Amino acid sequence: MAVTLFFVIIFLVITGFIVDQLISWLNHRSRFSDIPKLLAGVYTPERYGHYLDYKSVSYRFGLLLSWLSFAATLFMLFAGFVMVDDFVISVTDSPVLQALLFFGTIGLAADLLSTPFDVYDTFVIEQKFGFNKSTPAIYIGDKLKSWLLAAVIGGGLLSLIVWLYGQLGSSFWWLAWVAITVFSLFFSLFYSNLIVPLFNKQTPLEPGELRDKLNNLAERTGFSLTNIFVIDGSKRSTRANAYFTGFGSRRRIVLFDTLIGKQSSDQITAILAHEVGHYRKKHTIKTLIMSVIQSGIILYLFSVIVGNPVIYQAMGSSGQGFHLGLIVFFILYSPVSSVTSVLMNYISRRFEYQADRFAAENADPEAMISALKLITSDNLSDLTPHPWHVFLNYSHPPLKERIENILNERD
Repeated sequence: MAVTLFFVIIFLVITGFIVDQLISWLNHRSRFSDIPKLLAGVYTPERYGHYLDYKSVSYRFGLLLSWLSFAATLFMLFAGFVMVDDFVISVTDSPVLQALLFFGTIGLAADLLSTPFDVYDTFVIEQKFGFNKSTPAIYIGDKLKSWLLAAVIGGGLLSLIVWLYGQLGSSFWWLAWVAITVFSLFFSLFYSNLIVPLFNKQTPLEPGELRDKLNNLAERTGFSLTNIFVIDGSKRSTRANAYFTGFGSRRRIVLFDTLIGKQSSDQITAILAHEVGHYRKKHTIKTLIMSVIQSGIILYLFSVIVGNPVIYQAMGSSGQGFHLGLIVFFILYSPVSSVTSVLMNYISRRFEYQADRFAAENADPEAMISALKLITSDNLSDLTPHPWHVFLNYSHPPLKERIENILNERD
């Protein structure tokens, strides 16, 4: 039984890799398709050539990384995980410390091995195509802060869950679910106040034409826009963005300074109307509820198999470490995870359509369309993604579908 389970695990890993490679290849080939008339002019001829060069370089580099990651995963499955498991068992008898040391060792090793490739991507590829604004000092600082957050937040949650398992056995899952839900709520409320300031500076949007237009938008939509902040995204990248976070009195809209520097006040107003639409349609709360339900299902299913010695024997381990069981579970769960990911992406795309329609109703639809085109051009985003890639991976609809949705709403 253990041998059969091991081959099932290997089969799932190989199948997932092959599917990912096929979809990635189809999507890259689709980039060379004819541009739809509706998207004519998004790229100038020179910019379009720049886009194809960037995507070709990124595709080849991503192909290399995916093969290296695949080889590393197979190595870990055949020997690596058991080696680390034997090591942590020899160091301590505490299940909590074993789990922390196990995932800390693997996580740190994976991060150190991937760092040279990430440095090349950031300071060579992204630099060459005009995106990177980060410096080595900022990069190193971000890396150290990320390690610290992973240790404090990730390590804290992991410790709690392993401790609950030690106290309650397979019944641990519902208390772990409560803990993760409470953390998710807290994180949603205070992310911009506690986490973002570690990496970026946020300042309130100053009075002026843009602020006046946004205030007018607030009056029309009955939405308080007191918490509008500008983030210094330009210290790391030229890419523009805006996002909505939190809910209730803790809600906040954040604009990247790169967005303000490139878009007109009417375009930014339309983008903000889109973000307000997410709030008015309760997308943030709905997404949070779906995430909470999904985490509960995952924890319950894990509790069913975590005590089964077969999953540990399949990996060649003589023990029954919680940490190793977690690795096996997520590989076995990967087909279900793929299905739920597709479903969540589908729902997310529906939400984006609804927010776009809200923006078209409460702001200038032409400004919204021009803003989306400009963001696409600035970020060198795909105009003709492959339908299967969209279906499996896109949380936002492709540009053509978004524009058609806005135009249909206007008509």
